[in-house]
Amino acid sequence: MININFSTAELIYDKTSRMIKTSIQQVVHVYQARSFWFLNISCDGGFECVRNLLSEMGITLYVTSRNEHVPKIEIYIRSVKERVQSIRHTLPLKNYLPRIISEVVYNAVFWLNSFPHTDGVHATTSPRTLLMELAIDYHKLF
Repeated sequence: MININFSTAELIYDKTSRMIKTSIQQVVHVYQARSFWFLNISCDGGFECVRNLLSEMGITLYVTSRNEHVPKIEIYIRSVKERVQSIRHTLPLKNYLPRIISEVVYNAVFWLNSFPHTDGVHATTSPRTLLMELAIDYHKLF
């Protein structure tokens, strides 16, 4: 098993099965475009509605029991939340539009994907570079 540690964030407007299916298909497409294939997905009960779609795609869905979590995912969510809170506290606003919060989340995920993980597939190549073939242009960003 390869640990790429690439993460995505999707703004979903409702938790309907159609919206969840579309979001998962987009993520799977990103991986398959680079010849990576999913074997399984671990999630909570909210994703049970896409079990048939995933089985058609050859992906096994592992759903946790009620009130249980997938530890690796929870740690990652905590990392994103910490970064979002840090950015939010630097902004001079009292109320935040949902669009601002979603862009801050996208920014946090962008930077988490931009640096190699210690337990990743490559010691010096970031997950973003592996899957998107986009390296950071330090002259442009800094």
